[in-house]
Amino acid sequence: MAKKDGRRVHFYLECTECGDRNYRSSRSRLNTPDKMKLMKYSPRLKKHTLHKEVKG
Repeated sequence: MAKKDGRRVHFYLECTECGDRNYRSSRSRLNTPDKMKLMKYSPRLKKHTLHKEVKG
């Protein structure tokens, strides 16, 4: 069975324009130490907007 040593962190992606948390994702702490920022689709605004990582 795989070890659970806490190398991956789970988080939500929050829209910077409307504040909705539309996506849940995970990342490796070793490969990507900085917080993620992605252009994702916002269903409320019906367009692609910048989403930033927030703790959930």
